[in-house]
Amino acid sequence: MTAEQPHTAQHHTVRVNGADRSLSGVEPATNALDWLRGQGLTGAKEGCAEGECGACAVLVARSDGATGTEWTALNACLVPAAALDGQEVVTAEGLGTPTRLHPVQHEMAVRGGSQCGYCTPGFVCSMAAEYYRDGRVAAARPAGPGAHALQACGPNGFDLEALSGNLCRCTGYRPIRDAAWALGEPRADDPLAVRRAGSPPEATATRLEGRSGTYARPADLAEALALLAEHPEAVLVAGSTDRGVEVNLRGARSPFVIGIDRLPELRGLTVTTDAVEIGAALTLTEVERALAGRVPLLDEVFPQFASRLIRNGATIGGNIGTGSPIGDLPPALLALEAVVVLVGAEGEREVAMADYFTGYRQSVRRADELVRAVRIPLPLAGTTAFHKIAKRRFDDISSVAVAFALDVVDGVVQRARIGLGGVAATPVRALATEAALEGRAWSADTVQTASEVMETEGTPLDDHRASAAYRRAVLGTALQRLHAETAADAVGATHE
Repeated sequence: MTAEQPHTAQHHTVRVNGADRSLSGVEPATNALDWLRGQGLTGAKEGCAEGECGACAVLVARSDGATGTEWTALNACLVPAAALDGQEVVTAEGLGTPTRLHPVQHEMAVRGGSQCGYCTPGFVCSMAAEYYRDGRVAAARPAGPGAHALQACGPNGFDLEALSGNLCRCTGYRPIRDAAWALGEPRADDPLAVRRAGSPPEATATRLEGRSGTYARPADLAEALALLAEHPEAVLVAGSTDRGVEVNLRGARSPFVIGIDRLPELRGLTVTTDAVEIGAALTLTEVERALAGRVPLLDEVFPQFASRLIRNGATIGGNIGTGSPIGDLPPALLALEAVVVLVGAEGEREVAMADYFTGYRQSVRRADELVRAVRIPLPLAGTTAFHKIAKRRFDDISSVAVAFALDVVDGVVQRARIGLGGVAATPVRALATEAALEGRAWSADTVQTASEVMETEGTPLDDHRASAAYRRAVLGTALQRLHAETAADAVGATHE
């Protein structure tokens, strides 16, 4: 079969709330939210069309990393409906009925977690994903005096970060939090809990054609590269958390879209004595869980990267592939001296992250190539940190992002790597600042001198997120903040 020959199985369906629904006639650019609402499932709403409000959240059956299924909450407004071909989806309507509410719906109702109700179905789906999370109940702890303090994890093990991508403008969040923290363990006969023991649907190859173009999901990497060779103008889509915004708000269309989010060759994660290699199509949630703290700098990035809803779909390859100067991962990967592994028809090649970006949303990646993996060399630096300055604490775009990776031995900076975002047309290394640190004492005097250098890094601009002067001021204080943090950690360790 050549890349242009149609697949024999053309019955494009999605199992929604236990019943198969056809994708026949769906345009490739149609998102899952519009398709579901067109099916009469109007619980999910469009609030922002860019993945910031969560009103569109639904549950999708995904792998739990072993042989079972995990119910994963996603923004339906961003995901192409075609990408759900052969998959299994549950909407708010599939969780309960007016006469028999799901436990999440019941707690939201009795605790006043809903007023206008516009956002409620999305909250319910995000809460349900956390309700069914394996290991949640095992993390439960007795409610103490601080049970209602501003904290992330409730006495029932419910992690409020699961709701970080859901926005409510009516209730305030206390009753929603109370509903989340009141949830017990799913019943043994709960069908969605039982479903977790089985395997999720396989991501089969598919092709949907419409008036506006074609969406193709290849079976493997070889087929993906063949499609790229035949369609050099094709748009590669993984989690669609960036592309979905372009489609929704700017009317972007492409004659050919290649879905690469489920390619097995792009979904591995290996750790050796020399490096950590992360598959480009792994979602950030999957990467976070699989690394399990092995890369502390990335552990600082993940909680500040958009929201759990976004991280459930966004991929590490996509964040690099878009080439945005304000992406959160590139500064960290620059500090970690990561290598981008590109693959094309002529084979693989490796490019240092520092050499990958060539201009605004431009890179060395050729039209016939895709990002296969990112490789982080080991051992890691001993002192790392990630500072993100944004208008909101969570679910926001950076004004400035700074990632540090320093090796300080006997009080002297032996090696310094600093990645910056939001201060140039591309993510950049703070090379002059690194040189001002290396070989010098990790002291207030050195930091003051290096901070003055750091203020001159990049070419920051004035825009609606921040002024150039503010961005330079942030750069000037970033090193001082890091030095203060490391000094405080040293004092704390001494007192322990």
